[in-house]
Amino acid sequence: MTSNNPAVFLLMVNGQIEAADFPEYDDLYCKYCFVYGHDWAPTSVSHNPLYTVMEIFTVWKSGLLYICILICSSNKFVSFSHNLKGLEEGISQITSKGRGSQSLVWNFPLDITFKSTNPFGWPQIVVSVYGPDTFGNDVVRGYGAIHIPFTPGKHTKTIPMFVPESTSRLQKFTSWLMGRRPEFTDPKVVAQGEGREVTRVRSQGFVTLQFNIVTKDMKKLGYETTSEHSAATGLPRTSQQL
Repeated sequence: MTSNNPAVFLLMVNGQIEAADFPEYDDLYCKYCFVYGHDWAPTSVSHNPLYTVMEIFTVWKSGLLYICILICSSNKFVSFSHNLKGLEEGISQITSKGRGSQSLVWNFPLDITFKSTNPFGWPQIVVSVYGPDTFGNDVVRGYGAIHIPFTPGKHTKTIPMFVPESTSRLQKFTSWLMGRRPEFTDPKVVAQGEGREVTRVRSQGFVTLQFNIVTKDMKKLGYETTSEHSAATGLPRTSQQL
């Protein structure tokens, strides 16, 4: 039974890294990871023991793969608990531009659940894009980060990407020749402010992500993620009061 006075709230995130726009480059792949505060932690969500997963099957439709779960609520069947925690980081497939298109389509899935006691340190997703250079070396093509949307519902976000720059022309030529471009040893620094003021970067490309957000018990802990106007008029939930 769910407690009426929960100690934490949940933030359930799923969606996908849809596509990227890098006009000068092709054959790219991406990596992602999540950065969050000390009060946050990935958690597992257990299915209600009154329900049983009877069958899981996939369906292809319009070029997309749908995962279907058949659930039975009758107590005549033996139930089990299935924990879903999600992945904190991942790496996509290599994708190429289609004929007559400038977009690089990944449709790489995201799925994770967080728990916390306060919104400070709200999770961010860091995306890094890589691809081959002229000599076939694997080099970084862009870094970017964005906060997970605050409001429940479906969201589409675009991240402006950037790459670190060499401090001199000689270093730039040497790194191009050796195939060792400037890059961060830990991509998570993109979501932090320390040392960013002394880093030279150059804007390069965009990445589009789609999020489906579900929150649980935030209102019980005193956090309101919708405005009174949107709640009264039924408009999309676009503002937050965190």
